[in-house]
Amino acid sequence: MAMEGQSGTSLDPETLFLASKQETGNEWELFKENVKPLKRGRNVSVLNHALKSQTNNHLKASLLQTRRKLVESIDEYKGTDPLLPWLQCIRWVQEVFPACGDSSGLILIYEQCVRAFWDSPRYKDDLRYLRVWLQYAEYCDDAQIIYSFLDDNGIGKSHSEFYMAYALHLESKNKLKSANDIFSLGLSRDAQPLHKLKDAYKKFLIRSTNGSTNKEEDSRESALAVRSFGTVLTGLENRRKHGPSSDLAARGLKPDKAQKASPFVIYEDSNGDAAAHVDEQPKKDPWHNLGRRAERNKENNAIPTKWSLHKVPQKPATTSAASSAIIEVFVDEECSTEAVGSHEGNGKKEANFLQLRQGDSLDIKKEAELLRENPLRNFHGGSNSLPR
Repeated sequence: MAMEGQSGTSLDPETLFLASKQETGNEWELFKENVKPLKRGRNVSVLNHALKSQTNNHLKASLLQTRRKLVESIDEYKGTDPLLPWLQCIRWVQEVFPACGDSSGLILIYEQCVRAFWDSPRYKDDLRYLRVWLQYAEYCDDAQIIYSFLDDNGIGKSHSEFYMAYALHLESKNKLKSANDIFSLGLSRDAQPLHKLKDAYKKFLIRSTNGSTNKEEDSRESALAVRSFGTVLTGLENRRKHGPSSDLAARGLKPDKAQKASPFVIYEDSNGDAAAHVDEQPKKDPWHNLGRRAERNKENNAIPTKWSLHKVPQKPATTSAASSAIIEVFVDEECSTEAVGSHEGNGKKEANFLQLRQGDSLDIKKEAELLRENPLRNFHGGSNSLPR
């Protein structure tokens, strides 16, 4: 018994996993291309459970139902921190919809969250609220609109994360002077934590300096003569390239000493004499006899036969197998308005399309694309729809 207990504790994780007889655990390996990385990392067990919904319609329906309840909890929240249910909903959607695509509704939730508190003095300097804005900017085609809006309205101006993200965006657009101005603005405002901002600024200066040095070296290299691969040198260039260097290498002299000794080098063909003394190949005797007619027509000696005597074997028709095979037609979940499936026992079908707030039939994917192009399009009396 003691030996069994000791052997059980010394088992490796793979053996323990096989002994547990779990059905999940390999979804991460099958769908890892569809997972968006998060800075905080991901829980593998939660990730496998979420990825399993891509092949399980009932699990997918239950996830949509859970998301609907989270959205309803935002409307029904009566606590002292209205931002908290938004953050819980965003975190849950990031974990359960690993791709974080348009169909997940994450972009709509970002937009609704930032629009709900943008004019609230309570959350202007809240780091949690600022991070929602920065995450929303990552999904926009032009994040400059977001950063300009935050700067004009004084949102997150006391946090160094705003200036680092803003400067990094400008640096990616090759606007180094503007990025340097943003770093200087953050340092002048004493944004916290200040040491992180200073470290980021030092790294930015190193990158910008190395980038300017590399550009100067590239310009110098581009000024030199460039010969593409496969081009043929002229006779003069060939002699300049190979003739003197080969002779100097054989003599063991340097180029400057060789030029003083002899003004020029005469090119000599080492294979010229050898070509003149090549022995002629012996000539074969010509044909004096063309042969008889039977020898000349020996390819046509086959006796012709009837082709109708030979039949190509054919496979029997398989009409029954073809008719019995059923090809499942693929239906996009974002375009379909049919039910995902029926619950066992009651026969009720649950729609797989995402219901929106106030009964609006707004297409989530289309709205997400519009928000990518103009992230502030709903800040002037726009839609208040959330995915349900």
